[in-house]
Amino acid sequence: MEIVKEKSLQERLHILADAAKYDVACTSSGVDRKGKKGFLGNSAACGICHSFASDGRCISLLKVLMTNHCIYDCKYCQNRVSNDIERAAFTPEEICEITIEFYKRNYIEGLFLSSGVDRNPTYTMEQICRTLYLLRSIYRFNGYIHVKAVPGAPDDLLTTAGYLADRMSINLELPTEEGMKKLAPNKTHKAILNPMGKVTETIAAHRLALGKEARMERSYGNRYLENSIFSDKLIEGKKKSLELPAPVKKEVPNRSFASAGQSTQMIIGATPETDYSLIKTTQYLYQSYDLKRVFFSAYVPLNEDSVLPALDTPVPLLREHRLYQADWLLRFYGFQADELLSQERPNFNELLDPKCEWALRHLEIFPVEINTAPYDVVLRIPGVGPKSAIRIMQARRYGKVDFPHLKKMGVVLKRAHYFITCGGKMMYNTPVEEQYITRQLINSDNKENWEVAHKNKYQQMSLFSDFGMQA
Repeated sequence: MEIVKEKSLQERLHILADAAKYDVACTSSGVDRKGKKGFLGNSAACGICHSFASDGRCISLLKVLMTNHCIYDCKYCQNRVSNDIERAAFTPEEICEITIEFYKRNYIEGLFLSSGVDRNPTYTMEQICRTLYLLRSIYRFNGYIHVKAVPGAPDDLLTTAGYLADRMSINLELPTEEGMKKLAPNKTHKAILNPMGKVTETIAAHRLALGKEARMERSYGNRYLENSIFSDKLIEGKKKSLELPAPVKKEVPNRSFASAGQSTQMIIGATPETDYSLIKTTQYLYQSYDLKRVFFSAYVPLNEDSVLPALDTPVPLLREHRLYQADWLLRFYGFQADELLSQERPNFNELLDPKCEWALRHLEIFPVEINTAPYDVVLRIPGVGPKSAIRIMQARRYGKVDFPHLKKMGVVLKRAHYFITCGGKMMYNTPVEEQYITRQLINSDNKENWEVAHKNKYQQMSLFSDFGMQA
């Protein structure tokens, strides 16, 4: 008879913390909650993410799975039911104990909790909600919590989790239904987008009840509201929020619903979708579901399957980096997906910043005179960000702006000088010619591109023997 030894708490933590490393959506910004008498912890608006793993992922939260047992057989997932891997699980009480003990030791400042789907979505979500309930009401934990909701769970459990957590996320995983059918046969986009929409509606209704604007992510401006769920016509029918169960209301009064918003994640490189398809999907999610962030996760070849990239396929980290840059252009720079890419030109040049690539395709508007160009044009100059664009507009009131001034304002002149003039003069005698500027930009970014592409050690920070050795 085989005797199975029960795993210790530390052994299970090693297994489940390592299993959580492929989920990149662990940003904690968006909540400003000070310390509270009688409670443990706080959450600052500036964010609590202080350290990053070698591949750029944030690791300052305790990022862990409730369990890596899973009933689904998603081909890209290490924890799929058909994989012969070491399995483990925590009870809600054990997650609470680990979180509080690590917080007291100053290892972490918050919790990122996800889980494989054990038994069924309802059971899994019940375990997650119980964990959050114990942390907030029994352990009096007031710190940041990001929780992954499980598609297919009942609405009341989603609502409970939303009132107990600061941020919720439901992973879209793959940008197209075709890719979902191919790699995740147990999931559908409809099953994922339906709870995502309900979380969005509840956030909007809660914000309206508090007298705030319904929409949290306002990077697109009012021109999109007529087509979004936040139009005046539609919002009237969405003011009814899901009810929070009475016991939770009693123990956790006056909590906001998902005050840091909602996010999602898409895997890139597991299926052959183009960057254009990914960016279009990203724009749709921002506009239709008011997401705080869309995260991209470069596919790490873990499983051998005929429909997946080979195990020796390089991880597309540089592509992931370009998609994140494009995401910022969508959210903060006023760009649209159709401006950045098209059916005819569906992928980014991985050696170029997407903003530079856009500028090189529109050299007819460059160089622009920095002292007279309107704000929206200044913002689109490569090397100029939102803060430096505002500084330029303010400085122009008092006199002429020149290149030394721009450097002090934070403008990245190694990119910007190809596209601007100050007082009618360029910084150098540079030909405004696509191939020439492309070569110069690629050469100047060679080192940075190489470093991004070769960040290939996929491990989370250890909270044990080597703690403090990674930053």
